[in-house]
Amino acid sequence: MPHFIARFCIILTAVSAFSAPAVRATTITPQGVGPVKLGARYADLQAKGLVGPIGPGCELAGPNTRAAKLRPPLKGSVDFTLTEPRRAATITVNGGATARGVGVGSTSRALKTAFPAAKFDHSSDEVFLATFVRVPRSGGGPIAFAVSTKTKRVQQIAIPNLAVCE
Repeated sequence: MPHFIARFCIILTAVSAFSAPAVRATTITPQGVGPVKLGARYADLQAKGLVGPIGPGCELAGPNTRAAKLRPPLKGSVDFTLTEPRRAATITVNGGATARGVGVGSTSRALKTAFPAAKFDHSSDEVFLATFVRVPRSGGGPIAFAVSTKTKRVQQIAIPNLAVCE
């Protein structure tokens, strides 16, 4: 009987290895997040199912701002230019993608290791409870990160910079 159970487990393991597709995180680069690229037209991104409907953006940025949520597996949003045709100006990621292996939830230590040229700005720590981290072009950017002052973990990743609206 134990021999039968061992065979069953081997077969079950082999079947499950082929039935579950490998999930790969989308890559964040200075050009964009996976297929969502800076400069891409809203109409093209929406036609490809990469973003949701466009709507008002951050009120602090002015009356004509527009933004759209990223579609799964990505979490976040895209801010668009102020004029027609609307083009992706800033991409903010809250999950579903990584930059050099650093994603939302990664430690500040992992961020420092992946981006040694990153500049940590602690001037916003008390106001936003987040340290803003900027990676210069020479260090693999422009990419920006918000790191929680409490958990020391990445909360957001943005290209080319973080847009704070609250």
